[in-house]
Amino acid sequence: MRIATVATGGIGGFLAFKLAKAGHQIATIARGSHLCAIVENGLVLDSPAGVEIIHPWIATDDTSQVGEVDAIIFGVKGDGLEAAAKACIPMLGPDTVVVPFLNGVEASDRLIKFLPEQNVANGMAKVSTTIASPGVIKQTGDFNSFTFAERDSRPSDRIDALRSAINETGSSAPPTDDIQRDVWSKFILFSAVSGLTATGRCTIEDIISIPQLGELFRKVIAETAGIGRALGVSLPDNIEDLTWSTALALPPNMRASTAIDLENGLPLEIDWISGAAARLSTKAGVEAPTNAALYALLLPFRNGR
Repeated sequence: MRIATVATGGIGGFLAFKLAKAGHQIATIARGSHLCAIVENGLVLDSPAGVEIIHPWIATDDTSQVGEVDAIIFGVKGDGLEAAAKACIPMLGPDTVVVPFLNGVEASDRLIKFLPEQNVANGMAKVSTTIASPGVIKQTGDFNSFTFAERDSRPSDRIDALRSAINETGSSAPPTDDIQRDVWSKFILFSAVSGLTATGRCTIEDIISIPQLGELFRKVIAETAGIGRALGVSLPDNIEDLTWSTALALPPNMRASTAIDLENGLPLEIDWISGAAARLSTKAGVEAPTNAALYALLLPFRNGR
């Protein structure tokens, strides 16, 4: 397949590496020092399996150089969605599928404001990756799963083709019959991980081992699940317990990207995580005071420091 990653950050870089290594034509869309490092030295993946390097088919910040692709793996920060979406247009054909792997639950709906709806799918990623340094993607933990589907979850050949390509790399791309449920299930977990590891400057291990943090974590889970249910999402009855069990299995030293960005003085995508939970609670007619408080605590750092 011919696949573009927009951009080539933690998620896009991880999948770009895996798919290029498997023999697919990968166009890595990046910028600045990260792009320069990929062009000069290749794309590096530092994972529990070791350190490896691949040289993608194309590395550029100019999407007009790429041409039409079969799929676009779309993994930017929430605030960068509009500009990145517009940059995808030169790479779109009538059957190109754009799969968003952004934090939050609004990315697919936001994308159809800038791209033809026929090109847009929906998806969510479960992988702990970040740009460790220019050209280097660091994976923490060995879990990696990518769930995606058409917006209405109907079967399609283009989704099957990308799913097969990812599965053949050794990563996991399971089928789904309800992508909205899956995106919200991740959001329930991530709203808690993001909000607490950032505001508490803590790790998953801290949340599990300190009762007060664990209690706060479970309050966020319950609030966000309640918002989803009020909006008509078909969540499992025991989603709160399932989410806590998932948290217990996460790498002990794991922190959300929000916490890492805060530590590095970078802008935070809180408007699409804790802020989204607070905003969507109003739409749903339910209360989410814990999410709202976490959002407020992080607001002074939203634009970076």
